[in-house]
Amino acid sequence: MCGIIGIVGNQSVAPRLVDGLRRMEYRGYDSAGVCTYHDGQLIRRRAQGKLLNLVAELERNPAPGTIGIAHTRWATHGAPTENNAHPHATPQVALVHNGIIENFRELREELRGTGRTFESETDTEVVVHLISREIEAGKTPQEAVQAVLPRLRGAFALAIQFRDYPDLLIGARLGSPLVVGHADGETYLGSDALALAPLTQDITYLEEGDWVVVTREGAQIFDASGAEVEREQTRSGATAAAIEKGNYRHFMQKEIFEQPTVVAQTLRSYLRPVEQQVALPQIDFDISAVNRVTIVACGTSYYAGMVAKYWFEQFARVPVDIDFASEFRYREPVLEAGGLALFISQSGETADTLAALKHCKAEGQVIAAVVNVPTSSMAREADLLLPTHAGPEIGVASTKAFTCQLAVLAALAAHFAVKKGRLDASEEAEIVRHLLEAPAALNAALDHDETIAAMAHLVAPARDVLYLGRGPDFPLALEGALKLKEISYIHAEGYASGEMKHGPIALIDDKVPVIVLAPSGPLFEKTVSNMQEVQARGGQVILISDEEGIAEAGEGCIATIPMPKVHPLIAPLVYAVPVQLLAYHVACAKGTDVDQPRNLAKSVTVE
Repeated sequence: MCGIIGIVGNQSVAPRLVDGLRRMEYRGYDSAGVCTYHDGQLIRRRAQGKLLNLVAELERNPAPGTIGIAHTRWATHGAPTENNAHPHATPQVALVHNGIIENFRELREELRGTGRTFESETDTEVVVHLISREIEAGKTPQEAVQAVLPRLRGAFALAIQFRDYPDLLIGARLGSPLVVGHADGETYLGSDALALAPLTQDITYLEEGDWVVVTREGAQIFDASGAEVEREQTRSGATAAAIEKGNYRHFMQKEIFEQPTVVAQTLRSYLRPVEQQVALPQIDFDISAVNRVTIVACGTSYYAGMVAKYWFEQFARVPVDIDFASEFRYREPVLEAGGLALFISQSGETADTLAALKHCKAEGQVIAAVVNVPTSSMAREADLLLPTHAGPEIGVASTKAFTCQLAVLAALAAHFAVKKGRLDASEEAEIVRHLLEAPAALNAALDHDETIAAMAHLVAPARDVLYLGRGPDFPLALEGALKLKEISYIHAEGYASGEMKHGPIALIDDKVPVIVLAPSGPLFEKTVSNMQEVQARGGQVILISDEEGIAEAGEGCIATIPMPKVHPLIAPLVYAVPVQLLAYHVACAKGTDVDQPRNLAKSVTVE
């Protein structure tokens, strides 16, 4: 969600600001804008829609200057119009904002009472007016920002520019990430290291409540109390090379096909093939003493956590609770002493997941984080950091991050089982062997891409689609339905197969495709029985199974998708591929924006 970049430079910044925004397009957005300083004025250019519209606006009306801020907006308050696009500005101050100002209504009424007028419907505009009012009263930028920040409730990352101070920017963060980039004679602000990668590898992560004064000479950081502080400068490791689709039509397609490689990379960090053991990072607590695991996540990451619940309880016999992050704190969960709270997030910045993490930390839980960004806020808060190695995921709909999360969670569940005395050496070795088979099985699943593409026309005309699965395949049914909803805009729902007769069967007719995930194994016969109930009512079944399962149950299906026969442990990783590919090809058939679907954001940094 929303991307910020700011440059205090020594050469023209507008093209570099746009390049930084382009590197954050993967976050999802619906408008964009830049503001520079030139010849005593703040020069603002904004455009609704994609970044190319802003580029066209800058070609018509350039924005010269060597200092500036820029933003891609995902609408929260106010429609995605040019008027609501960032930067927001007064004659003295311009700023961009990620997050949400929860008390903006009362602040707006206060400001209107003093004669201030507003151009937009956004919560952000109150902040620019508050700072402007302080500047007009004679305060310096530092004094103005320090006076305003404590008045803001909610989550924010801010980059602020001042007409009468053309050589500095001020950044601030509370609940939304912001990094400072360092170079010779230039300094930068950005939402993440990827945005700054072409400019610098030397970055500093602001901590919660920090604000920073940025000049060409460097950065001066203050904490929430206003005391000057030192924060560690690190090397980001983010690639400066542009992330390209290569020969693929979309980033999502590319990332689906990267899964065998990135899952192998991820497993390499958690398995010792020669010793046939699971090897986790250094752990500073006793896993064998953990008596309950609480998993918290959102969206696709939540479904990875649902699969992990099966694994933890089956292998380690540890009870597991799982919650949507947005609901977790509000049910006032009972967190027992000796518990492990496990948080799953691609970005490591998801606002409600991060808030839940802090709640668990305050309640004395040990914190583990499965994240794809090892320098993220969640990673820095965790007692046990479990990075995935998916690489940058540009498509908004998660694919390779999901399967890498599953790989890490399988290894973690196995490690728990060993430490709990539930797996002996031979059983651990068997699990390691099966996990090592996953990349090849993913490759085999991808071999059916053309078959899946050819059947997209069976699903594309549908208004509703149902997905069915049992056991660990139930979360895969939910994930398959989510993928289809996200990128094709077809209404889809996932159900546990046995729940079909408890209500959803009323929806079945000959216009409703039903996707059934049923690998052969202990739950196969029960799933097929539910599938036959669907067929008896005219449901149009697409069966995803291995050759053995298709031979036994494929009669009467409108299509089948063959998968390699795999151990049940790795089946969720493998069966993720066909549901991803089916969603992808249906979306292509419908002509939707696969990589940047409407209304969605990659990293949701507001609750």
